[in-house]
Amino acid sequence: MSYIDNDRLKQIGFLLLITFLAILLFTKLYTYFPGFLGAVTFYVLCRKWQFKLVELKKWNSSLAAALLMLLTFLIILLPVGMLINLLTAKASYAVAHSADLISSVKGLNDRLSEELGFNILTDARIQKLQENITAFLPGFLGATFNTLTSIAIMYFILYFMLVYGRQMEETLYEYIPLKDENVVLLGTEFNKLVIANAVGIPLIAFIQGLVSLVGYLIFGVPQAMFWFIVTCFAAMLPVIGAAAVYVPLGVYFLATGTVLQGVEVLIYGFLIVGTSDNISRLLLAKRIADVHPLITIFGVIIGVSLFGFIGLIFGPLLISMFILLLKIYSNEYLVKKRTAPEVARIKKDVVARDKTKRQRGAP
Repeated sequence: MSYIDNDRLKQIGFLLLITFLAILLFTKLYTYFPGFLGAVTFYVLCRKWQFKLVELKKWNSSLAAALLMLLTFLIILLPVGMLINLLTAKASYAVAHSADLISSVKGLNDRLSEELGFNILTDARIQKLQENITAFLPGFLGATFNTLTSIAIMYFILYFMLVYGRQMEETLYEYIPLKDENVVLLGTEFNKLVIANAVGIPLIAFIQGLVSLVGYLIFGVPQAMFWFIVTCFAAMLPVIGAAAVYVPLGVYFLATGTVLQGVEVLIYGFLIVGTSDNISRLLLAKRIADVHPLITIFGVIIGVSLFGFIGLIFGPLLISMFILLLKIYSNEYLVKKRTAPEVARIKKDVVARDKTKRQRGAP
């Protein structure tokens, strides 16, 4: 008959206590979780520059962190915030004038029905559409991440992460209960995931938006800047992407009698905008890891339900992180042979980390 020793029982009890406290803290701080994710994302983007300024240029760590935080605000957060505010204003106007919007939809539906010979939208469907618009848009655009409180928390956390970056990484390196090679693998792969999801997806969407804007201006689409913003955000959606914007626009022009303009918008969208997506992914493939479409699809579904609009980015990141943890678990606890290049790369990373610790006088 086998017995579990007291040390193992103490370990299990202690782990249960840690898990209980972690769940308790998370449930109470869940509202601010997008701010924490934002801080982690910006830290991954800024850590290399922070270390260069502090360790090579001999800057004060607080000054370097403040400069990088200011740059992230001016280059990333402020432009995105302005675009979202513009989109929110248009969405608020649409909700406030939903009756006029539905009347326009009915008129368009009647014209399409005359041209096609059958009714596309019934009165019941149009009424349901009005209810969905009124209920969906405010919640979708009113993301938690847009509040001043979450932004303040994000920068508060980011400041300390940048200033104490080396100490934080060394602490994680020591206390994460994994082999050294898996800790290094976790850090390396996590950096790739953040770059792919937080930089790759929005960058490719922005490129498609710019290409679409050129077409909107050429073909005389009204309020081209507004549709450019909508296209940028729609391009982050999986499978459908920018087609969710230029296809309805083209159909609208066809239905209102401007056949040539509608055909031009549709052809430009499918040929030029669609091609720009493939070309941009090809050009960025060596620098930014591609995200599998299934990860993007389920990530968007989960992320939007959890975090609102900003879940378009954080949702795929969370799923990618989950898959990475499964990979780390396999490396840690399951027997698996690695190729010689993988072993050499991991050993090189471990040696480099140890060398850095010795140079900084760490034990």
